[in-house]
Amino acid sequence: MVLVHGNSSSSRVWQALIDGPFGARYRCLALDLPGHGDTPPPAAGPDAYSVPGFAAAVAGFVREEGLRDVVLVGLSLGGHAILEAADALGDAAVGFAVFGTPPVRDGSSFAEAYLADSPLGIGFQETITREEARTYAAGLLAPGSAVSLDPLVEDILATDPAVRAGIARSIAEGRFADEVALVASLDRPLAVLHGEEEQFVNRAYLDALTVPVLWRGAVQVVPGAGHAIQVDRPESLADLLDSFVRDLP
Repeated sequence: MVLVHGNSSSSRVWQALIDGPFGARYRCLALDLPGHGDTPPPAAGPDAYSVPGFAAAVAGFVREEGLRDVVLVGLSLGGHAILEAADALGDAAVGFAVFGTPPVRDGSSFAEAYLADSPLGIGFQETITREEARTYAAGLLAPGSAVSLDPLVEDILATDPAVRAGIARSIAEGRFADEVALVASLDRPLAVLHGEEEQFVNRAYLDALTVPVLWRGAVQVVPGAGHAIQVDRPESLADLLDSFVRDLP
């Protein structure tokens, strides 16, 4: 299992999943995307801070580790990265699971894919205050979640500020794949999960997508979870991922 975090986060966001029975059952590898966590700014420059750049980092990680029979799991930006890395991964990847990741066609799709009046926009600001980081972190969880915001806030503030500016610039310039077409032609199983208390993503948009390889033929809703299902409901996520792996051809 290769686990890919979201915007302004780090590999630490997967710790509850890895430390539980799921991590004992599967070999779990969680990486830090460029500019996040313990990964320094890339020598290639700020162009790496785009969805194609993050997709290249994921594909490079799988290739450099010599991994086979991989299921890639991505949250939000991490989900976009693994979808766009699908072709480069070839037959090393046997399945994909995403959540908080509405596949988008172009810039106009964002208004349909994401909910209005959410704190998502903070994730595209180069400079953010600690208060804004707490607001963004709260948006990652279910409203009223008892989970501490502090680790999420520290990851947000530790992220290279150029990451958020680079993502915003790449979206404005249309430097990302047509992910709607990508999931419509994907030839390996795709699990699309959705937190019932999600504050960023429009569930109706997900339900309207055409995904022939969609696991169980429908979006799988996780009760009590927000955007970051692995933080709010790690046990529920583990159960779903375990079922997904068992259903693979």
